[in-house]
Amino acid sequence: MSDGPEPADDTTTPSDTPPGTTATAPRPPEGPYVVSPSVYKRLMSGLPGFCMAMLASLALVGLVILITPRHNESAMPHADYGSDLAGLTAVAPYQVLAPQGLPPQWFATSTRLSGHGQGPISWHLGFSTARKEYAALEESNETPDGAGHFIDRMTSQGHPDGTAQIAGATWDREFRPDKKQRSLVRRLPGVTIVLTGTASYEELGVLAAALKPQPKPSSSATPVG
Repeated sequence: MSDGPEPADDTTTPSDTPPGTTATAPRPPEGPYVVSPSVYKRLMSGLPGFCMAMLASLALVGLVILITPRHNESAMPHADYGSDLAGLTAVAPYQVLAPQGLPPQWFATSTRLSGHGQGPISWHLGFSTARKEYAALEESNETPDGAGHFIDRMTSQGHPDGTAQIAGATWDREFRPDKKQRSLVRRLPGVTIVLTGTASYEELGVLAAALKPQPKPSSSATPVG
């Protein structure tokens, strides 16, 4: 026979866990981790090696950047247009104009002579300007005006944009905004000159001012005295 109520048992059994819950094992107490001297030495000795590897990687990246080719003027094509100019002056039925005395930063990048004696003869001469823009001389005795004709094609159907006085001559300005294409147009007897490209009107004016009449080649040899 018991003399009184038995003390309550604080131990919880799985059967005592309320329905819908899961019993979890008690977590061990957390505390500082003890690393042996040999492991500590290996960890610390690996740090300088890691730093050296990082420095070597950075040096390799710097070397790759250093030797990677960059865009420069020497990589752009340079064109010699002397033969095309000589051919044009020999066969063109009009007074040929060509640039002389352009600034030294300008250089020709393309030249093309097309046509024949029985039809229009045209010359294209492209330049890289001092400001690294593009300017082209288009010269032809093709029909200048009208849809699909010379001026319409060379200016990409540019819109009238006033006039410019350059070296005593009047040039018509045309502009194609979506292509950022500016053009100077001059109609001469028997030939039309179009200066066009991404260059500013100022730089196109430099090209216009440099245009000079070119003499016809002599049909007979010059006697040597």
